[in-house]
Amino acid sequence: MPVIFKLLIAALFACLSLAANGEKLRIVTEPWAPYVYDDHGRMAGLDYETTVIVFQRLGVEVQWQFLPWKRCLAMLDQGHADGALDIFHSHDRDALLLYPGEPLSDVEFVLFYANERAHPAETLDDLRGLTVGVSPGYLYGDAFSESNAFEREPAPSHEANFGKLMLGRIDMVVTDRRVGQHVIKALGLEGKVSQASVLVSRQPQFLAVRRGAGMDLLVQRFAAELKRFKQEPAYAALSAKYGGMHPQTAPISASRRAVEQQESSAP
Repeated sequence: MPVIFKLLIAALFACLSLAANGEKLRIVTEPWAPYVYDDHGRMAGLDYETTVIVFQRLGVEVQWQFLPWKRCLAMLDQGHADGALDIFHSHDRDALLLYPGEPLSDVEFVLFYANERAHPAETLDDLRGLTVGVSPGYLYGDAFSESNAFEREPAPSHEANFGKLMLGRIDMVVTDRRVGQHVIKALGLEGKVSQASVLVSRQPQFLAVRRGAGMDLLVQRFAAELKRFKQEPAYAALSAKYGGMHPQTAPISASRRAVEQQESSAP
């Protein structure tokens, strides 16, 4: 029997096992707009909608739950959740989680600053002496996490971080580029916040599941179907819908920076 056929049969049995027991795959995630978020009582977002389509094609039902990110990780550790949406790969989690070979999307962590208190930042060394707003449980890359040049101050939400930024309680906020633009628009901060040119890190994010019977094969099927969907016009439309860069938060060029004497921060 061909290997691919064996994989398909085994994955099918894994899906049927869930259905036979009346179970749904329990997926936890934190609101992370525009990748996944609550849009007036309806779940939405680039990675959420992509995942829903892929699981529908695989015949897998999913139960979704929004939680703070540290609680999501605890749910996985305790076996109260089957998987997490938009999680970075960490070798520390390899014994617990399985990651598809195809990521859902790529995150670009950048820094945002309040225009009234600009902090030119082209490298992480330029953050020396500053306080940067972060989100608990997030992985920003070794260079950022291990630097002693600046302080990190956590906040319970991305909105809270930007609120502290506008109040002058922190100097910068580190977050994903698209997430930062979404929060800025939602809070009406266009023209008041800008993005620094420094790229903190770029990381792929995944739909990861706990290790268990049939899960490795389910992950393989998910990766194959996800890769196939990404080649379709429907995915291009989703990406365009959620991926635009607002001109008022785009990084300032070197020549314009010399004139305006500005720059900085995000989660």
